[in-house]
Amino acid sequence: MLVLFETSVGYAIFKVLNEKKLQEVDSLWKEFETPEKANKIVKLKHFEKFQDTAEALAAFTALMEGKINKQLKKVLKKIVKEAHEPLAVADAKLGGVIKEKLNLSCIHSPVVNELMRGIRSQMDGLIPGVEPREMAAMCLGLAHSLSRYRLKFSADKVDTMIVQAISLLDDLDKELNNYIMRCREWYGWHFPELGKIISDNLTYCKCLQKVGDRKNYASAQLSELLTEEVEAEVKAAAEISMGTEVSEEDICNILHLCTQVIEISEYRTQLYEYLQNRMMAIAPNVTVMVGELVGARLIAHAGSLLNLAKHAASTVQILGAEKALFRALKSRRDTPKYGLIYHASLVGQTSPKHKGKISRMLAAKTVLAIRYDAFGEDSSSAMGVENRAKLEARLRTLEDRGIRKISGTGKALAKAEKYEHKSEVKTYDPSGDSTLPTYSKKRKIEQVDKEDEVIEKKAKKAKVKIKVEEVVEEEEEEEEVLVVEEQETSMKKKKKKDKKKHIKEEPLSEEEPCTSTAVPSPEKKKKKKKKKDNED
Repeated sequence: MLVLFETSVGYAIFKVLNEKKLQEVDSLWKEFETPEKANKIVKLKHFEKFQDTAEALAAFTALMEGKINKQLKKVLKKIVKEAHEPLAVADAKLGGVIKEKLNLSCIHSPVVNELMRGIRSQMDGLIPGVEPREMAAMCLGLAHSLSRYRLKFSADKVDTMIVQAISLLDDLDKELNNYIMRCREWYGWHFPELGKIISDNLTYCKCLQKVGDRKNYASAQLSELLTEEVEAEVKAAAEISMGTEVSEEDICNILHLCTQVIEISEYRTQLYEYLQNRMMAIAPNVTVMVGELVGARLIAHAGSLLNLAKHAASTVQILGAEKALFRALKSRRDTPKYGLIYHASLVGQTSPKHKGKISRMLAAKTVLAIRYDAFGEDSSSAMGVENRAKLEARLRTLEDRGIRKISGTGKALAKAEKYEHKSEVKTYDPSGDSTLPTYSKKRKIEQVDKEDEVIEKKAKKAKVKIKVEEVVEEEEEEEEVLVVEEQETSMKKKKKKDKKKHIKEEPLSEEEPCTSTAVPSPEKKKKKKKKKDNED
């Protein structure tokens, strides 16, 4: 039996000397403990060496894809066919291909795997003419080349550089803002008027670095940095400035800070150009669709271009707005329509009511561009240009939808009103001169009448209350008088009863009608007045 053994240096074909020992699978490893024992089991019959790493890579990629290399085909035809023996292979798929194309019987079993493991452990002793150092170097080079091939790796396509560059760009922007704000505030104590005249931060720092002290502005030439009008304004403001005097050491420190600001600004422009070039090399279609900054931020947010390619279009649309999304889901409100993609130029030039629709369409086309850049072999940006043209056409149709011409019966329904010329001459309104409130005379009279009626009603109610109280007091006094007279008459004799009765009947007859007539009158008056109040 023959054994096909692949190494990083070349193909090796071994002849099995003692096949009986292969039956004991569990104890087979003992036969390969030393090179001497291994040479008693197998013997090298042929060794086909690779010329360089490229040839080794081509051979192994063919083996991984289940194909036979030309070099291997020659070796198998030359040696194995002549021997007329079965061939032991490590890969069953490769054995099936060899059997189909070369009509050779191939064996793949657990015994073969143990045999391959033993040969690999004593490879230096079994394959003469190959140094261990050469074998290690060839193995390392082939491993790197093979990993690059499997990952379709290219030195130009390193998205890690984009992630680092966009992060550094954001950090530089923050630091520049802090430095410039500190510089303006610091120099503002000496020359506060300069900050209002020169609004550009870089020009401000360059002007400050060139002149320094406020007194030097009169003789300084700033035509390279400023226009003539601004230069004259700066010199005039320097003569009448309200700033405080500072020492030379203070000016020196401020100038160092200005130097730092200028250097960081120059490095930022250089870094931005580097980012543009990298984005066009790695993701040209994404750059055309959303721009280099937005594309780089999307890649940095996802971690890599491959991770971004795995996201759906709906995820890419709201990438960067995760907090708003989960807040909306928690409070059961509307979810956000866009995240980082909002800063793309196509979304920015859209009217507010169409921003959500355009961001959704842009996200769908951007995902296609991302996947094309990540997995496609072509590095052109033709697909991105085509999709962007479609989106721009769609945007125009959305914006012009309300301005379309009306045809057919719609013209009759949409008749324009007749034009009436209105004079633009305005007359003076004198009512705005007086700050006092103006009321009509009729309104004044009505208000006075109402107030008089309210006062009269209150007075009548007070009089009725007083009358009722007087009547109640009179009734109580009459009752007391009657009780006293009854007690006195009971003490007198019976003979004078008729006279006393006659005397009693007279005051009673006189007093009763006054009580009967006085009491009901206020109650009736009350009822009448209540009715009147309700009616009013």
